[in-house]
Amino acid sequence: MIRTGPMNPPIFLLNLPKQKAYNRLEEEQVMFEHIESNLIKIRGKVATAAAKAGREPKEIIIVAVSKTFSIEAIEVLLNCGITDIGESKVQEAEPKIAALGKAARWHMIGHLQTNKVKRAIDLFDLIQSVDTMKVAEEINIVGEKLGKKVDCLLEINSSGEMTKSGVPPSMALNLVRSVMELGQINLCGLMTIGPLSDDPEHVRRAFRLTRELYERSKEIVGESFRWLSMGMSGDYETAIEEGSNMVRIGTAIFGRRLSE
Repeated sequence: MIRTGPMNPPIFLLNLPKQKAYNRLEEEQVMFEHIESNLIKIRGKVATAAAKAGREPKEIIIVAVSKTFSIEAIEVLLNCGITDIGESKVQEAEPKIAALGKAARWHMIGHLQTNKVKRAIDLFDLIQSVDTMKVAEEINIVGEKLGKKVDCLLEINSSGEMTKSGVPPSMALNLVRSVMELGQINLCGLMTIGPLSDDPEHVRRAFRLTRELYERSKEIVGESFRWLSMGMSGDYETAIEEGSNMVRIGTAIFGRRLSE
């Protein structure tokens, strides 16, 4: 159940020195006051970008990226109508999902190591960051043991940046075909992180490339291949114009990451 009354101090504060905990609590309270207005702005921009592309705003899912933020912050989001929450680390997501459960759909959006696959399958509704056949095969093995089919997206490295995870675009269709052979994986779409660039056309080209791969992959997989997850706080409008139907937004909702 989502709490709507006065909030208890977030659990993470119990492990901080008194003054630091007080400062962090003050920061959280300020953030809580801005979440709703930030979401109104974001939804307006989503609607404008969708209209430019001849699409309906309801087609686009906003995944709120809550890494480093507390359970209480997520509860504010849920009270504002957000239904999808993204986390980058299994260990950070675990207590949040334990507390909030099915109040949200949970997305694994960070790099997934094979030794974390079982916990990820237990916790998340959608794993967005499958980037190698090794990870896909481990998900398939664990899925067989658990008797569970796992919804996954393939992550594409559309920017070509060495610091980013993801399969190179030239190898993407081969990975799609290979993962299709794994019986415990429901291959639902593609995910990408746009390039770190001040050139909007460079970002747009990366998203366009991913959309083209998505369309070709859908011909291989079929109608169950339905999610194109691209766009973050700085580029989600461009991503929607280029075909994204799932955006992952953190900073534009919460503001800057809270101090440690």
